[in-house]
Amino acid sequence: MKILIINPILFTSENNVIPEIKSIKETMIYSMCLGFMAQGHQVTLAAAADYKPVSGSEAYDFEVLFFKSEFTRIFPPSVLPLSFEFHRFLKAAHPDYEMILSSETFSFATLSAAMICPSKTVIWQELMLHQQKFRKIPSKIWHRLVVPLFISRVRCVIPRSHRAGTFIRRYLKQVAGEYVDHGVNASRFVFSGEKERQVISSSRLVPGKNVESMIRVYSKLIKINGYEDVKMVIVGDGESKKSLETLVEHLALRDHVVFTGFLSQNGVNEVVKKSAVFMVNTLKDLNMVSIPESIASGTPVITNLLPASADYIGREKLGIAKDAWDAYDLKEIIDNNPVYVENCIRYRDKLTNRFSARKITEIFEDWGGC
Repeated sequence: MKILIINPILFTSENNVIPEIKSIKETMIYSMCLGFMAQGHQVTLAAAADYKPVSGSEAYDFEVLFFKSEFTRIFPPSVLPLSFEFHRFLKAAHPDYEMILSSETFSFATLSAAMICPSKTVIWQELMLHQQKFRKIPSKIWHRLVVPLFISRVRCVIPRSHRAGTFIRRYLKQVAGEYVDHGVNASRFVFSGEKERQVISSSRLVPGKNVESMIRVYSKLIKINGYEDVKMVIVGDGESKKSLETLVEHLALRDHVVFTGFLSQNGVNEVVKKSAVFMVNTLKDLNMVSIPESIASGTPVITNLLPASADYIGREKLGIAKDAWDAYDLKEIIDNNPVYVENCIRYRDKLTNRFSARKITEIFEDWGGC
């Protein structure tokens, strides 16, 4: 099948500022494209030119097209990119594709696909609530007016989580009963059942990730008799790194906590697969690719309830999902690590990019033409 994957926003940016990057190969959507290729499909990825690597000469495993954004002061490319160039391209090229997979209902690119080729268009819905910009008003207007008038004839919507499905069913009827999460590149995230006495956090070091709270919980864990030897590894870089290092010094944890800085996907996997617990206590992330990457590495997760993946972590016993988790919750996963690790390894295949790609094409075919 020849598939066009529309994902203008390739990665989340802080404060609507898109940083210059050298490669897009470690983004979630690139991994998903590889999953479709592994299933024998021919893939083209359409993205906003604002996310194009600075070198401009990166070689890709499939066709990647970048489209210029218009009126960027009104429609920031990090939030709601608008591209007339993409609309013209799709109008001319849509007969060449058998399936159009577009991210999000709240998207001008999705609107173009829904108007030009609705019977081929599948929306892969990630958002679970209205965007916070301008008190949610733009998103509410879009979903209450634009969606029923111009997007309601798409083939179907596939939610990426249970909560995303609950949200979008308020505005569209043709929502699949199954949800398909982000797929992990299994060739990069290999698993290990052998764990060391260490816990890990891996993210950008910015306030919203709430790494400070995890350091404080960890400081209480190593005060429990028999857990003094447990290490904490913090992977990532960002504006909060210096303050986090100061906190570690203040809590007398310098000999217990390791800051690795930024690591590639392979580098992250090497550390995660050896760790007993992957820690998340985010203040704003609804979807975190690092969570399925950890589970695919055979490492259980402790998380608050904000991420969408908290649903299946609790259900499948892949760790602990609860708000205000503490040192004794960390202790519980360490004490029963073999059981949690075995659950993660057993569930791993359902989190691969190949599995996600196959489920999306199956749902597309099941819904039939319009």
